[in-house]
Amino acid sequence: MQLSTEKIIARREGAVGELVFNNPEKRNALSLEMWVGIAEALEAFEADPNVRAIVLKGAGGAFISGADISQFEERRSTAEKAADYNAITDKAWRALAHAGKPVIAAIEGFCIGGGLAVAMKADIRIAARNATFGVPAARLGLAYPVESIRDLINLVGPSQAKWILLTGRRIDAEIAHRIGLVDEVVETKNLEDAVRGLTATIAENAPLSMLAAKETVNQIAQGRIDKDKLARLATQCIESADFAEGRRAFMEKRPPRFQGK
Repeated sequence: MQLSTEKIIARREGAVGELVFNNPEKRNALSLEMWVGIAEALEAFEADPNVRAIVLKGAGGAFISGADISQFEERRSTAEKAADYNAITDKAWRALAHAGKPVIAAIEGFCIGGGLAVAMKADIRIAARNATFGVPAARLGLAYPVESIRDLINLVGPSQAKWILLTGRRIDAEIAHRIGLVDEVVETKNLEDAVRGLTATIAENAPLSMLAAKETVNQIAQGRIDKDKLARLATQCIESADFAEGRRAFMEKRPPRFQGK
């Protein structure tokens, strides 16, 4: 797979597409080139029928420590440059938000600011015990993006969202799990195995059914229900070869072999 930057590694391991943030010297702070790579990698995974799940992870013991602020002077110092920067990052955000396949964030170390925003776009978040979360926008004089705040509220509720945003404090994995920011906490050494087990389970399930479920949950969470689209997805499931395979497998008492069509 050809990407625009070596700081984003995209690879397929069996049925799993892995997107690795590879800027360890800066704890995987996201540069503009990395945002380009994120969009390209996700588009490639979406187009590959062999990919059943996507894993987001960081290299070097961190997930993402935030945006690469050192680039702001060069990349965002004028309105024109800021518009170009935002056009590139917006494409990556759209790819994250509209990924049709299940996305799992495997989080260790720093998951801060923009890194947390990326993790919240995943469908499931598994955190290592050494993971640290926070939104330092209030300490930088910045406004956290509206969509990221909506994602945060959907996960932890308005009160906890305000606590995170107004204090700018960092929280550990146990607190993140208790308030609903992450779905599971595992020992750091067991993170890879936990993610592998989860993706193995997901890869066995019917892709069209998971797509319908994910789209339905997302629409409900966003408060915008497109009944026609959801009806089309439901009809697609009913008319699929996978539904017929699921029925046969149930009657024959064997695991189904889904093809995503």
